[in-house]
Amino acid sequence: MGVFEDIVTLITDNFLSQVALLIGLIAFVGLALQRKPVEQVVAGTLRATIGVVILNIGVEIFVGGLVAFQAIVSSAMGLEPPAAASTLTDFNAGAGSVVPLIIAGGFLVHLALVRIFKAARYVYLTGHLMYWMSVVIAATLVEAFGEVDRWLLAGVGSVLIGCYWVLQPLWTAPLMRRVMRDGGEVGLAHTTSTLAVATGYGAKWLRLGDPERHDSEALKLPKALSFFKDVNVSTAFIIGVIMLISIAFADGGVVEEQMAGATVMPWVWGLLQALRFAAGIAILLFGVRMFLAEIVPAFRGLSERALPGTHPALDIPVTFTKAPTAVMLGFLASTIVFLILMGVFAAAGWFVLVPPMIMLFFGGGAGGVFGNAVAGWRGAVFGGVLNGILLAFGQWFSWGLYGDTAPELATLADPDWFAVGWLLMGVSTLLAPLGAWSAWLVAGAVLVVTILVLVILGRRPAPPIDAERETADASGEPVLAGRAGTAEAEGASSPQTTPSATATSAAAGADRPSPLRVLAVCGAGMGSSLILRRTAEQALDRLGVEAQLDHTDVGSARGTQADVVIGQPAYLDELAGGDALAVPIESFVDVKQAEQRLRTALERQGWL
Repeated sequence: MGVFEDIVTLITDNFLSQVALLIGLIAFVGLALQRKPVEQVVAGTLRATIGVVILNIGVEIFVGGLVAFQAIVSSAMGLEPPAAASTLTDFNAGAGSVVPLIIAGGFLVHLALVRIFKAARYVYLTGHLMYWMSVVIAATLVEAFGEVDRWLLAGVGSVLIGCYWVLQPLWTAPLMRRVMRDGGEVGLAHTTSTLAVATGYGAKWLRLGDPERHDSEALKLPKALSFFKDVNVSTAFIIGVIMLISIAFADGGVVEEQMAGATVMPWVWGLLQALRFAAGIAILLFGVRMFLAEIVPAFRGLSERALPGTHPALDIPVTFTKAPTAVMLGFLASTIVFLILMGVFAAAGWFVLVPPMIMLFFGGGAGGVFGNAVAGWRGAVFGGVLNGILLAFGQWFSWGLYGDTAPELATLADPDWFAVGWLLMGVSTLLAPLGAWSAWLVAGAVLVVTILVLVILGRRPAPPIDAERETADASGEPVLAGRAGTAEAEGASSPQTTPSATATSAAAGADRPSPLRVLAVCGAGMGSSLILRRTAEQALDRLGVEAQLDHTDVGSARGTQADVVIGQPAYLDELAGGDALAVPIESFVDVKQAEQRLRTALERQGWL
């Protein structure tokens, strides 16, 4: 068994836990199954892999800043983290060493369920959360049943985590479709899913607002505050202000320790950390844009051949592309609420909370995006507030539950860790008097429930997918970038094409750049702009216009060249003053509207 375990650990450590290689392999297989040319297979595989590497570099940069931020904020509030009898390191050296087996076995259970049941249509691809949720399940079972046989722990854990990976993207799918507006091509694979569900349906039940009228991305800010529309600028500004205030009140020794020998003044160091944080976010979003443009079309090869009807379920940053302003609103609301609760808990003598800045950012961002999709900016704030409350009370309750295994799971947790851990702990504790073997009863019950859910969902009609979106070209191959300008184009009905009109059009088209460089823009450059780019490709094809298209964020659009720029009016206003022809298009998936707007604009320009 030692050799087998070593092989499984080797595969897990070098494949399943390495997201970049996993995504690259999936892209390679998907493109190969579609029989793409060799050059496209190689290029698509490398772009997908490099995109994930870039994403991870961005995460490393801003996570490093968050760790220092966390220590300084705690010091500024005069709080010390609670002591623990055990640590995550100790657990991983003992019972937790079975986690690689749980990941490998769980992924096999997951793929088997996805292959057998059509309703299980998402493949979970967030590698680092595969690890963390497996640790949560292992620690919970050990807390409930005590020291158990490692193979029993591996088997039960594999069934439980495999079922979770199947169900989690499904219970967020309806809201995910509203966020992504892609007909369900991408699922969510992140442990903030319970927060997303609570935020989305909670905001809807409370009737907090209208997603169109109160859209966070369309907020009308005073001109003096218009810089907040740029997510990079607003991130640096907000984090910089909080960091400077915290440094002013923090213990000098703590600040010096976090500066790690830096020779600059503390306030200069604080500003540099804020800038690094913003740069990390920008790098992260660029990486997401790069790998998402490749993995979605490549995954169709797997969907058509190996795992029919499936789609990738990806990490939470893929949703940040839709509403970067909502991400910041959620993060701010989450952080402020958590800091207030830190003071309340300390004053009441309940517990010393540790600010988990990473979870406050990703969870707050998730709450912001899903809340915005349902109720606009009010929903985004609601999602952030909810995340702050869940993390505070969850940390308090969970610290004692994992005191004998890995109490860090309380401070590093996402909402799903609490939901799954508490539920599993409660059921397992009831069965523990029967003996360790009763853990199989828990696994069997979860598997039966999962199969029943999949059978029921399989008998229901599939959710409608926008016809235009479903037929959109998903090649995802990058072409040229561009720069935005100012001309306006208003929608008009498409005129009938006659022989004389065709001749006139051909004559006018002689002055048109060939190929026409068209740039789709949005806040982050990887969500709505990617969809709009594909819609515009179809519209221009109908118009008979040879074009090269790309998509990017507003900030990058200012420094690139294009003949035409398309996007929502709010984004085009940010790019006024350039040389390109600006065409406002509100609906990202409506090919007819895109054709009308482009026809009108090109005719006015004398290019059609």
